[in-house]
Amino acid sequence: MRTHILTLVLLVGAFAVPPVLAEKADRDKPLNVEADALRYDDLRQTSVFTGKVVATKGTIVVRGARIEVRQDPQGFQHAVVTAEPGQRAFWRQKREGVDEYIEGEGETIEYDGRADRVRFIGRAEMRRLVGPTVADETSGNLITYDNTTEVYTVDGSTTAGRATPANPGGRVRAVLSPRTTESSAGAAAPRPAPAAPLRPSTTTGGERR
Repeated sequence: MRTHILTLVLLVGAFAVPPVLAEKADRDKPLNVEADALRYDDLRQTSVFTGKVVATKGTIVVRGARIEVRQDPQGFQHAVVTAEPGQRAFWRQKREGVDEYIEGEGETIEYDGRADRVRFIGRAEMRRLVGPTVADETSGNLITYDNTTEVYTVDGSTTAGRATPANPGGRVRAVLSPRTTESSAGAAAPRPAPAAPLRPSTTTGGERR
């Protein structure tokens, strides 16, 4: 029988959002989790959800086969999301003040609440969506996204097992749309200044595990 854990007060701080650039309202929202099973360790301050796990917190949506949430002594939450073998875990969050979302996939997703940073590890992809349209898309072995600065780094390491048939060289790949193509309003209709685009690091060597 499936276990449904809704509005879990214990983990209300998990997946905490940044103070400026991610959706501000997310910080006040409860964490809702649905899974087949939950194991909570009060001594270690960890909760492990297993079995088709879906977690939501405001605009944040996370999906995976297993999600482990840990709280450190300072009260920051850290999460590790693991996919089913051969699959990828999923993360999605709205950007503040614009109709844009950041979503990504990886065999493993790590969230560091203290640093406010997300890492997509193994066959990693990250996308910026403007409404329903994919504007930017990046892939590599490891993608690190800093929510606070909106800077990301991509590692295209050719470590054995990370190359794919579509990308046998294991190199970083990116598709970045011109900002002008995202506006369909006429010249006579003034619009607010567009949000700043995501800024890639000046290097391709992302943070390694």
